[in-house]
Amino acid sequence: MDTKRAIILVIDACGVGALPDAATYDDEGASTIPHCAEAVGGLRMPACQRLGLGNIVPIRGVPPVERPVGAYGKMAEVSAGKDSTTGHWEIGGVITPTPFPTYPSGFPEGLVAELERRAGVKTIGNKAASGTVILDELGEEHLRTGAVILYTSADSVWQMAAHESLFPIERLYELCQIARDMLTGEHAVGRVIARPFVGEPGNFTRTPRRRDFSLPPGGKTILDVMVEAGHRTYAVGKIWDLFAERGMSSHVKTESNHDGMRRTIELVRKDRKHALLFINLVDFDQAWGHRRDPGNFAKALEEFDRGLEELLGVMRDTDLLFITADHGCDPTYVKHTDHTREYVPLIVYRRMMPGGVNLGTRETMADVAATVADLFGVKGLGAGRSFAGEVGG
Repeated sequence: MDTKRAIILVIDACGVGALPDAATYDDEGASTIPHCAEAVGGLRMPACQRLGLGNIVPIRGVPPVERPVGAYGKMAEVSAGKDSTTGHWEIGGVITPTPFPTYPSGFPEGLVAELERRAGVKTIGNKAASGTVILDELGEEHLRTGAVILYTSADSVWQMAAHESLFPIERLYELCQIARDMLTGEHAVGRVIARPFVGEPGNFTRTPRRRDFSLPPGGKTILDVMVEAGHRTYAVGKIWDLFAERGMSSHVKTESNHDGMRRTIELVRKDRKHALLFINLVDFDQAWGHRRDPGNFAKALEEFDRGLEELLGVMRDTDLLFITADHGCDPTYVKHTDHTREYVPLIVYRRMMPGGVNLGTRETMADVAATVADLFGVKGLGAGRSFAGEVGG
């Protein structure tokens, strides 16, 4: 007999409208999926449409249906900020009330000097920049001098880029771990990110061996309490990094959305050991959102929908699927190129559940974790309100 299994699928950066406090983050009016749909003349996402995506907010090409087969709603982020780390932690049941430090003008000189001393390297850059633009700007100098490219963004990140011919991947990871150990107290950034790249001047390409060195969550997450209760958990994509390698029985890194969906479909089809699968699909964010490319963002959404159709076909009757996001990254937003502070979609589906359930506007993304905890009877989370009863749990 099949046992219960929860699948949390995070479509990174796919927000559905500005939060009431969006203006505080310079994000007033942002709306990732709806604006993307408008920019391309409409989206074709039949699987998401059947589940209720178009019932959450108006989306061109994805009209509402009279009776969706899933439950639908949207969730607010309570945590301060609009970072992938805080967003995923909140989905996992941990709210972060204090924002991580950011460095729009670059890191303090003393901090950079300390990193160079500890790691035995020189750095160039030290400013807020797009990850692809800074390679075009400083990649040639990096190859000539051997100095590591150091940069940040509007998010709480310390990013180090190096060509794989100069810095083998394990050496770049070592440098990032040194930085992670150093960045504590007032400088405890959310993530230190290794950004390996290859290629020649004028044609540099980031490789899929990126790695995020995150702070550990500030409380127990759904991953932690599931494992403590004897359930096995499986992380797909950058979940392993975002939760600081904590609370996962197994994990696999991925190279793209396509790879992430392929691995997820195989897990759902074949795996019988893990009670919770936690998946992140990152391309919406890192490949198209920050680059403000609505055309390719739209193509990625439609590709995801095709993969979702296959995923729905291999789910067991006892599987419960949650589809949501961690923040927005509106590809049409012109004030900046960073994440946008938005509501995130909430779609819940199980084959035998009652369809057409409107879950409304949830006060926190932690409701996902609370619902999973309720379904499995595990304790120890400090945030969120379960909606298990509304979806037949």
